[in-house]
Amino acid sequence: MANKIISHKLDWWLIGAYLLLVIFGWMNIYSSVCGGEGYVFDLSQKYGMHLIWIASAFVLAITILFFIPSKTYSVLAYGIYFLMLILLVAVIFLGIEVNGSHSWFALGPVRLQPAEFSKISTSFAIAALLSKFDFTLSNRKSFLTALALIVIPMLCIVCEKETGSALVYLGFLIVLYREGMSGWILLIGLYAILIFILTLILSPFVAILISIGIISLIYSLFARDKVIVILASAVIITLLAQLPKLLQLDFVSRFTQLSSDIWLAIITGAFAVIFIIISFKKKWKFLRNSLLVYLLSLMMIFSVDIVFHKVLKDYQQARIETLLGMREDPMGVGYNVHQSLIAIGSGGVTGKGFLHGTQTRFDFVPEQSTDFIFCTVGEEWGFIGATIILIVYLFLILRIFASANNQSDKFNRIYGYCVGCCILMHVLINVGMTLGLMPVIGIPLPFLSYGGSSLWSFTILLFIYIRLDYDNKL
Repeated sequence: MANKIISHKLDWWLIGAYLLLVIFGWMNIYSSVCGGEGYVFDLSQKYGMHLIWIASAFVLAITILFFIPSKTYSVLAYGIYFLMLILLVAVIFLGIEVNGSHSWFALGPVRLQPAEFSKISTSFAIAALLSKFDFTLSNRKSFLTALALIVIPMLCIVCEKETGSALVYLGFLIVLYREGMSGWILLIGLYAILIFILTLILSPFVAILISIGIISLIYSLFARDKVIVILASAVIITLLAQLPKLLQLDFVSRFTQLSSDIWLAIITGAFAVIFIIISFKKKWKFLRNSLLVYLLSLMMIFSVDIVFHKVLKDYQQARIETLLGMREDPMGVGYNVHQSLIAIGSGGVTGKGFLHGTQTRFDFVPEQSTDFIFCTVGEEWGFIGATIILIVYLFLILRIFASANNQSDKFNRIYGYCVGCCILMHVLINVGMTLGLMPVIGIPLPFLSYGGSSLWSFTILLFIYIRLDYDNKL
């Protein structure tokens, strides 16, 4: 069996990229922990323990390639998914607390995080569901079922206070889009994020006006009289923008104490409801949907303050405010990112050299061997080294997507896209966090960061696909 698998049909490019990232990751962990002054096989240190994780990951990879039939995953997909859901719930009550989160099982000296492995089980379940013969995402029940497979583990992970790991699941929406989900759903999601940020940075009043402008612009693209719609929208927004001045007039202020944003919501919301009723009678589907989105926008705009101040923790609020430039706190919540940017910037074009990073050696950046491993890369290997690593990730992800498109088996194709999207989300979030482009949410960089759960889960995720791809070529 081994001789049969070790052939030109095995994707050695993916395996090569994996080995390069794993080995380079260990080098940076070694550098970030001891700066070259420690014994390589010292198991009391992270770099020594990580060698154990690497060796065991290689054993897992060989086992997957040589000994587990590829049909096992599609047959046991739902069973593995529900078993992982049980573990995700159990860890909330039985797991140990690490940095305020209950997401780890302690098995002697070994700690395992079910959230890392749940990406594998969710990928199985999505691939199994979407590959069914009569399944189509255009059917509302089928779409909601697929969405539930993603949302349920997300909620469990949020309850564990692992927001970063939960965000990775948004990548599965790309898989649904690839398999037929409407692109409007992705656009609405991006629109919701934009409105949330605008409400937070500016005000509900401005966010409502911008919301009207965005929805009007999109509607005009599908209207017959595009110019008329755009001009009418511009006039309406200009008039509505004068509402605060109108409410300040003496004869008006005597009769109302409501703020301008509430009056704007009442006026525009009332007109939206009227035109929704008309659109139902006239069967103007796109207008109806646009106005429904606007009403949902109003609800979201006025819930931002509640979510931000009542739902989010103080440190989460602080991180978002720092990211959006609403707060400057380089010695507080912004310390990690501030020091990370110093480390990366000090590396220059070619870097300070392996084991010569001062920010790295003197522990200026917390969690430098885990969540902030990329700043070690930037400091010691410079812009060139960091760029090469990002190119390797890009190559890995694009090759998985290209390979997935060539799969004759639908389960293999969908699972391949799940693998690529999981890696993509981790890289985007982690590198974005390190560069100060995203809030600090604690998420590992695939194959580079220290940690057994992360390395094992990504090794399993990737090598299952490599085995599926090999069987597809037979």
